[in-house]
Amino acid sequence: MLKRITIQDLRLGMYIQELCGSWMEHPFWRARFLLTQQNDLKTLLASGIQEVWIDTGKGLDVEQGATARTDEEVDQETEYLLREADKPLSTATTSMADEVRHAMQLCNTAKQSVVDMFSTARMGKAIEVGQALNLVEDIANSASRHPHALISLARLKNVDEYTYMHSVAVCGLMIALARQLNMSEEQVREAGLAGLLHDIGKIAISNQILNKPGKLTDTEFAVMKTHPERGLRILQKSDSVSPAVLDVCLHHHEKIDGTGYPHGLQGDGISILARMGAVSDVYDAITSDRPYKKGWLPAEAIRKMAEWSKGHFDDTVFQAFVKTVGIYPIGSLVRLTSGRLGVVIEQNPDSLLMPRVKVFFSTKSRVQIAPEVVDLARQQEEKIEGRESADTWGFRHLEHLWIDQ
Repeated sequence: MLKRITIQDLRLGMYIQELCGSWMEHPFWRARFLLTQQNDLKTLLASGIQEVWIDTGKGLDVEQGATARTDEEVDQETEYLLREADKPLSTATTSMADEVRHAMQLCNTAKQSVVDMFSTARMGKAIEVGQALNLVEDIANSASRHPHALISLARLKNVDEYTYMHSVAVCGLMIALARQLNMSEEQVREAGLAGLLHDIGKIAISNQILNKPGKLTDTEFAVMKTHPERGLRILQKSDSVSPAVLDVCLHHHEKIDGTGYPHGLQGDGISILARMGAVSDVYDAITSDRPYKKGWLPAEAIRKMAEWSKGHFDDTVFQAFVKTVGIYPIGSLVRLTSGRLGVVIEQNPDSLLMPRVKVFFSTKSRVQIAPEVVDLARQQEEKIEGRESADTWGFRHLEHLWIDQ
């Protein structure tokens, strides 16, 4: 049973369902947890939080003699219970097709949230961490329902919205990667926030450099390389940004062999979250269309990153990342043993080599064929022979094959 209580009635052993107040008023990444630590109780009592919702089915109830609730508080509790009952379970799994439809709406609202957040920072104001955390929570819930929908959609950004949607994409990738690495849900949220804010320093770089269609000069590249430090200064204006998130902002361009920037860190000198940020940042960057280069298809990007991985990425993190997005990520163009071409539309959690593929073209007759979904894990006749280039075949806008399922 859910019950709203005053902060003075809170005690160890209670299960906190929701903290009544903004994220800025408390230091906890999750609003739902079993209260077991005396230090956490002291922190809550000293915070600006006045009331909390507890779940007496998962933890202790209030003690006898606790403050009686007013009629208004009872009405508020009833309204909250009805609201909660009407919500879908955020962790329930859904089909790829269903989650793609939900993720399309989420991408639109996420883009606007990031635009607003970056605009606030551009005016010299502190980042509203509560707003950012709410967005991280929405993205984490989408990834819980289906891990590939949002990160695949966020990749399909146009050149003009790259800066904003790149933040959303890296947030989603960091969340999925953190779960692949078996991190706690608290660490998952922190990884997501780090991904969302990692490139905020680019608001201090001129559009002439950011959107230059040609190669940057040495002087321009030197300016571009200042964005991690500029981002750090922006985030330091907010007391609510954790040291781990600041570290990712500053060090997501470091490389394992020490050739990265801004500090040339190497090996274990780079934090685990910064190593995760490096992989996630590069993957989304090279699969996105930029003013100076068309993005690679996902499978080609994974192949290229594997070539760089020894000096560039942490081996364990990169291997976990490949498991996260797949050897043939959603949207990859592949050739089957039958000679048919198809687009990967969904991963197989039991085998990275046997995703579901929507075939649509015959290389033998060189004509389009009626689209057909082939689940490579459920038959013996077909397997993937290799990756293909959409440009080589003259294909455009292959994304509709996996978006419109």
